[in-house]
Amino acid sequence: MALLEAAALHASYGQTRVLHGIDFSMEEGTITTLLGANGAGKTTTLRALCGMVRTEGAISFGGERIERRATEDIVRLGIAHVPDGRGTFVNLSTEENLRLGAYTRKDRDAVEADLERMYGYFPRLKERRAQQAGTLSGGEQQMLAVSRALMLRPKLMLLDEPSFGLAPLIVKELFAILRTVNEKERVSMLVVEQNAAMALDLADHAYLIETGRVVLSGSATEIKSNDAVRRSYLGY
Repeated sequence: MALLEAAALHASYGQTRVLHGIDFSMEEGTITTLLGANGAGKTTTLRALCGMVRTEGAISFGGERIERRATEDIVRLGIAHVPDGRGTFVNLSTEENLRLGAYTRKDRDAVEADLERMYGYFPRLKERRAQQAGTLSGGEQQMLAVSRALMLRPKLMLLDEPSFGLAPLIVKELFAILRTVNEKERVSMLVVEQNAAMALDLADHAYLIETGRVVLSGSATEIKSNDAVRRSYLGY
């Protein structure tokens, strides 16, 4: 059974329809990437899955229909969203931001253990645990956003443009950590990413979205070797 499934998914902002009946699914423990140009509907797809935009169609998570649920309920089911722009609470410290990620949890001792685990993945955050989050570098803020989402102990992470605005070395480091988290903790990931080459290296499966429709899907290896994708998105 698929962990996440969308069927005939439409999404709109007011009168403007952005998604036109897309279908996709992903298996538990895998990484799937949504590729496409700016404005194709990738971010809207993630927002639709979280109940943040008006949708029509079916969305199932772990075999349960979630398309009419409130965003907080979807979070409680184990879906963590790392939005574009990171969503850091800039006036709080790094550690306060991480603790906020675990606000729905009751297992206080495990939260402490998870905090240390995050510092294991992101040693730089440990060095800056008392620092105001707004003063962190872009790369550190992105690491904070990812680790804050992981503090929820999610089954699925939705990542919107994790590489945006970051130096190539930082991106490489971040993507390596995402792969480790996926392999060690079996956290499934749905990644929206402009850097198609990086995304396809990370992912197991890929969907290409153009103007709110899925135009191509397959394993990341298949998509990487597709001539049209290579020319339009990989630049060779």
